[in-house]
Amino acid sequence: DGYRNTNLYQGGRAGNQVSDDYRYQDGNYEGYAPNDGYYHGGDEPAHEEDAQSDVTEGHDEDDEVYEGEYQGIPHPDDIKEKQKQRAPAVADEYRDRADLMAERMEDEEQLAHQYENIIEECGHGRFQWTLFFVLGLALMADGVEVFVVGFVLPSAEKDMCLSSSNKGMLGLIVYLGMMVGAVMLGGLADKLGRKQCLIISLAINAAFAFLSSFVQGYGFFLFCRLISGLGIGGSLPIVFAYFSEFLSREKRGEHLSWLCMFWMIGGIFASAMAWSIIPHYGWGFSMGTKYHFHSWRVFVLVCSLPCIASLVALKFMPESPRFLLEIGKHDEAWMILKQVHDTNMRAKGEPERVFTVSYIKTPKQIDEFIEIQSSTGTWYQRWLVRITTTFKQVWDNVLYCLTAQYRMNTLMLAVVWFTMALSYYGLIVWFPDMIRYFQEEAYESRVKIFDEEEVSHFTFNFTLENQIHRNGEYRHDKFIGMKFKEVRFEDSLFEECYFEDVTSSETFFENCTIISTVFYNTDLYEHKFINCRLINSTFMKEKEGCHLDFEEDNDFLIYLVSFLGSLSVLPGNIISALLMDKIGRIKMIGGSMLISAVCCFFLFFGNSESAMIGWQCLFCGASIAAWNALDVITVELYPTDKRATAFGILNGLCKFGAILGNSIFSSFVGITKVVPILLASSALVGGGLLALRLPETRDQVLM
Repeated sequence: DGYRNTNLYQGGRAGNQVSDDYRYQDGNYEGYAPNDGYYHGGDEPAHEEDAQSDVTEGHDEDDEVYEGEYQGIPHPDDIKEKQKQRAPAVADEYRDRADLMAERMEDEEQLAHQYENIIEECGHGRFQWTLFFVLGLALMADGVEVFVVGFVLPSAEKDMCLSSSNKGMLGLIVYLGMMVGAVMLGGLADKLGRKQCLIISLAINAAFAFLSSFVQGYGFFLFCRLISGLGIGGSLPIVFAYFSEFLSREKRGEHLSWLCMFWMIGGIFASAMAWSIIPHYGWGFSMGTKYHFHSWRVFVLVCSLPCIASLVALKFMPESPRFLLEIGKHDEAWMILKQVHDTNMRAKGEPERVFTVSYIKTPKQIDEFIEIQSSTGTWYQRWLVRITTTFKQVWDNVLYCLTAQYRMNTLMLAVVWFTMALSYYGLIVWFPDMIRYFQEEAYESRVKIFDEEEVSHFTFNFTLENQIHRNGEYRHDKFIGMKFKEVRFEDSLFEECYFEDVTSSETFFENCTIISTVFYNTDLYEHKFINCRLINSTFMKEKEGCHLDFEEDNDFLIYLVSFLGSLSVLPGNIISALLMDKIGRIKMIGGSMLISAVCCFFLFFGNSESAMIGWQCLFCGASIAAWNALDVITVELYPTDKRATAFGILNGLCKFGAILGNSIFSSFVGITKVVPILLASSALVGGGLLALRLPETRDQVLM
């Protein structure tokens, strides 16, 4: 045959070497043949003359078919396979489930080795890099979501008149949504497919992130951020499971680590956009007195762009062929793998290279859906049955992760994920809070104190800031078109004064006597007068809502701190990607967490803003390698039909650790540094030592 050539198939290695590594014989499958590098589906040594036209080479009297083109002609071995499967079909329902599971596990092991060889034949090229950037945008959206609320909170609290408890809830609600979304959508991805569930999660995030930028009420804004977090939380486990199933063993650790870099890019993007958008008050608009669209809302809108871009690009990407094989969709998986192969070969300038795979092992299907007829019940009853069945299967997957085979690995990974999240997210919130605390201390040290001043017939039309006035007397004075910022009047007298168009922040009157004074169009509300005597005083047309002063109220240093913290993980990302497949996942996790614990002790010497920024950068740079290795080992420890579920459970536990870390660490700001530092370092040491007991997955195929 003029088409048959032993050099056509190399599979990323020599054909003979690949075939000697993995060969299985069970009557259905025989890996690679040692001589010609082609797959053969049966156990017969050769085919008859009249069966030569099969799926890998075809000839016709009138025209010549391109070798490797799938024609839909049944392969003789496929016919034999179907006959063998047809015979015991009735008997399967009488067989013990343990026997069926054992047969499926054997099939999955054979598929794992065969799929590894197929991915090596497809090569690593244009297709994987295209998918890399598409999924990178989804991961970037996750990084953006973590930073959005922290950046808009100083502005949103004034725009929505938020109390301290409301601010705290707004900061935690996103993590709560991420926790639920990771478990729920991660589990669904193992039943409905990677691509479909990733599209659902990104669509939820994009829709509610977009909507949250327009809503005015605090309750509705909180709800939108919760659902937005639910969507983006579900995308993280799907992204890593999806991308890993297009990577060969030699490339998996390195390229999953490169993918993690998009989380850093998301943090840099959010910091840069906050720095360039939020301070510009004029970038918003108002409609009447009730609806205000300030610049922080423009920032929220811009932060949804990575998610929208990934959602659009994902429409042009295929489903994971490994997932399709797990659910028995052989032909669809074959076509996608051929697409991957042809795309990469064309990019390498070798379009003549053919895809030599004719038959791929599919595991025995145990769970079967019975399609409900349209005449059965009402439409909502049919959908209720489908939804109930799907969630039951997801729950079974969750329980499967705690069976004897995976219990110890799941529990150890859970502890490592939790300790890492508790320390990392706790300190990430603690660093900016400590910097604000140092700023407030410096600000309070510059306060001006005025005692027993007497002012009469004077007009105040300028800003008073960071002042304390004690035992003063103000008679026939006017306060017009001015601002009070951090001003306190104590034991003072105001007689026949006039306040008009006055705005204030952190301004209070304590134990003051106010006689025959008029307040017109001001925000000096009742709660700002503490133990004061108001005699014949009038309040007219009080200002409504809260009022923003971007130039003074927004802290540019916080944006800079987050930007530098995100940028500082770049060296750690590069090192972890280059060494992931050389030193292994376990040493990477343990070493990174122990080094991060040592960095925590240096925080005792952080007594200034610059010192805290420096230690934050060092801590983030040291800890990122552990995050990357955790993502890789979680993907590799679980089989395909449980991979996204297990990742979702562990990532949901991670977000629970983040909620605890934020709550615990922020409560000690301004009180003591000892508790946060000791708690973070102890968690990192414990998690790092436990991680060293996990099994190494560097050399194993993706089950």
